[in-house]
Amino acid sequence: MVSGCSGIFRHNLKASGLRPDVPEISVRGRSLEGRPLFCEPVSSRAHPPGLEADPMAKVEKTDQEWRDQLTPEQYRVLRQGGTEYPGTGEYNHHHETGSYHCAACGSELFTSEGKYDSGCGWPAFWVAAAGDRIQRLEDTSHGMRRVEVRCARCDSHLGHVFEDGPQPTGERYCINSVCLQFRHK
Repeated sequence: MVSGCSGIFRHNLKASGLRPDVPEISVRGRSLEGRPLFCEPVSSRAHPPGLEADPMAKVEKTDQEWRDQLTPEQYRVLRQGGTEYPGTGEYNHHHETGSYHCAACGSELFTSEGKYDSGCGWPAFWVAAAGDRIQRLEDTSHGMRRVEVRCARCDSHLGHVFEDGPQPTGERYCINSVCLQFRHK
């Protein structure tokens, strides 16, 4: 194991395309630059822990399993409905070509083609990768009426969607960076 590993974020590098030469690596935490810290090889499973071959199969885990998998900040936002401070997220001004996946379960949520700079302080998208990937819920917290968006696969909080986005959808998905994992195309 590499010394200095922190957090407990597990990810299948082969499936993400980051390291197609490696069957599977356990990643625990990120460097200050946001790069994964490679720690240890794990068994030759075909998918990350808890994920089935079906990319839309529901992912259900105990609270402790989520705590073990996610960093404290990811857990706070994804599982407890928290929010990052505006302008601080890794993907707010990110312009590379690829797709954005749920950091909890790996489901593809958005693509770079649907991303735009809304000036809101969080990554913004005008369209989801597929309509069935996002679940919408009424949110009346903080004295406001909004529409919360969650990952349809693992029920993790992602952010909110507003009706002030560009055409043709007119929607602005305002998503916390910590909820996303970018994969190059």
